[in-house]
Amino acid sequence: MCFFQKNYSSARRGIIGVACLLFAVTWTLESCNKASAPKPYGYFRITTPDTAYLPFRESAQEYKNYPYTFALSKNAIVRQRKEPGEQYWINIWYPAFDATIHCSYKPVKRNLRELTDDALNFVYRNASHASAIPEREYNHPEADVYGVLFDLEGNTASSCQFFITDSTHHFFRASVYCNCQPNADSLAPVYDYLRKDVIRMVESFQWK
Repeated sequence: MCFFQKNYSSARRGIIGVACLLFAVTWTLESCNKASAPKPYGYFRITTPDTAYLPFRESAQEYKNYPYTFALSKNAIVRQRKEPGEQYWINIWYPAFDATIHCSYKPVKRNLRELTDDALNFVYRNASHASAIPEREYNHPEADVYGVLFDLEGNTASSCQFFITDSTHHFFRASVYCNCQPNADSLAPVYDYLRKDVIRMVESFQWK
């Protein structure tokens, strides 16, 4: 009786061992056959603030005599740009994103074609890094405002640019930059936020 129990226990342990071995081999083979999928990159969540606007000329006393105005976000700070031989140049800085809209102004003196070509050349300097550069025209004859907005898609240094003119006296150009390594995926909420402000800026643009 003892001999039978001893052999039965040994056989039972052997069967259990074989079953465990088969399970391990099967699990290993199935794991090898499954294609591993890389995990997508994660980005920090960027929360954009609510926006309200005021006329640019009313943002500070020193801008009362500037030859243009537009709807300026209350989340932005205007800084004068001192350039030799130039007037009415500004930077519109967004401290929440460390992003800036660089704005320049030129009087038109029978050189509209030259100013337009310079603006276009500046846009297409980023063409090698842009996946696409769709354009959008703006024509507001009642305000003598004519311009083109450029969206630079992809990992470009500038995400959005535009120029505006009245064709006879004024030429205004602006470009959006973030002070960081360009990454269209991680900065998408910032780009969208700034683009809405740029569109509001263009649509409300007026000459003095």
